[in-house]
Amino acid sequence: MSGNNVVTKRVTLLIASVSSFLTPFLSSSINIALPSIGAEFGIDVVYLSWLVTSYLLATAVFLVPFGRIADIYGKKRVFLCGTFTFTVGSLLAVFVTSAEVLLLTRVLQGLGSAMVFGTGVAILISVYPLQERGKALGINVAAVYLGLSIGPTVGGFLTHYWGWRSIFLATAALGVLVIILVL
Repeated sequence: MSGNNVVTKRVTLLIASVSSFLTPFLSSSINIALPSIGAEFGIDVVYLSWLVTSYLLATAVFLVPFGRIADIYGKKRVFLCGTFTFTVGSLLAVFVTSAEVLLLTRVLQGLGSAMVFGTGVAILISVYPLQERGKALGINVAAVYLGLSIGPTVGGFLTHYWGWRSIFLATAALGVLVIILVL
């Protein structure tokens, strides 16, 4: 196996794992920030639940269509587009001035997540040979659960010291890192 091939596989695993970490991290950390968001915008619990649900709904509705689009136009292209969309949604969420616009940024993040989840694992499978896939997929799944696990703690810390917008800023920064690594 050539040195270039090993580096390519490791970089691909890093990119896929960081992107797989991002969306569950944001999902679990935003739950801790909901009271602060509600207080800032003066919105009720029902509207706050839509900030979570809109993201999940957009991801669920568009996951399969974006997977098919990736089959047609290329996994890397759709993955990059998804990471960009998610990152832009996160960055826009930092600067919102109303709950309605925040809801729209959550939908945008959900669209980006659908593109990333629809392609990330497929890219790993295409890069790793059969005998190495289990390890690569295991690391990728561990990144998902790491995001879910540390999201509430880190999200609480960020919200407490820098406000709820810092959660979106942190995910935007990681999104930019993924985009740079892909390019």
